[in-house]
Amino acid sequence: MSHGTAEERQREIVRLARATGSVDVTALASKLGVAKETIRRDLRALENHGLVRRTHGGAYPVESAGFETTLALRSTLHVPEKRRVAAAAAGLLGDAETVFIDEGFTPQLIAKALPRDRPLTVVTASLPVAGALAEAGNVSVLLLGGRVRAGTLATVDHWTTKMLSGFVLDLAFIGANGISREHGLTTPDPAVSEVKAQAVRAARRVVFAGVHTKFGAVSFCRFAEVGSLEAIVTSTLLPAAEAHRYSLLGPQVIRV
Repeated sequence: MSHGTAEERQREIVRLARATGSVDVTALASKLGVAKETIRRDLRALENHGLVRRTHGGAYPVESAGFETTLALRSTLHVPEKRRVAAAAAGLLGDAETVFIDEGFTPQLIAKALPRDRPLTVVTASLPVAGALAEAGNVSVLLLGGRVRAGTLATVDHWTTKMLSGFVLDLAFIGANGISREHGLTTPDPAVSEVKAQAVRAARRVVFAGVHTKFGAVSFCRFAEVGSLEAIVTSTLLPAAEAHRYSLLGPQVIRV
């Protein structure tokens, strides 16, 4: 297969990266019928436009204001990494008795990793999270009402935020489409942003859990600053030097 112009190649590279979660220079060169150095130039150009983040030998997609993956796709990408991150995040529960769990696949894994040996009240806008905990012993689940988004099966809009505003929560496990030192935690949808922002305001402690591909990505709506986080939980695929830069803004950064 040959894509003649740089624009056509780069559009195809972004499509493949978003469909599979990452791309490899050698495989792309073979698939697109060009030299490896051509692919490297394409990846540099795409990184400059904020569409991918380069790695050794390839790249992975970053979220943007106009691009949000569905829950079904998220459940197929970086799964071993997400499981490690979720388990480490759940380990930060401490003595919390009331917990908010965000929408998304990693928060869903956090829900499943929570201990069942003591009483816990979980507040969530996510139908899958509520379903994962509904029959768990010692866990009371409070599902926030509102409009259900088809792609993520989570509730949003004023019904959701109004209900959240009445709570004081011990801990919030928060996800995001992107996290950057300059712009904080971001997400493409303003309605989702409002729910996340309200959860952050309601919680005494806030933990962000996300895989390495979230870092450096920036979406349309900012809902929290990095400094408002108690901890960031990610994997060792985020370079130690970059993790240290985030820690200088306040949160403990845990790489697993």
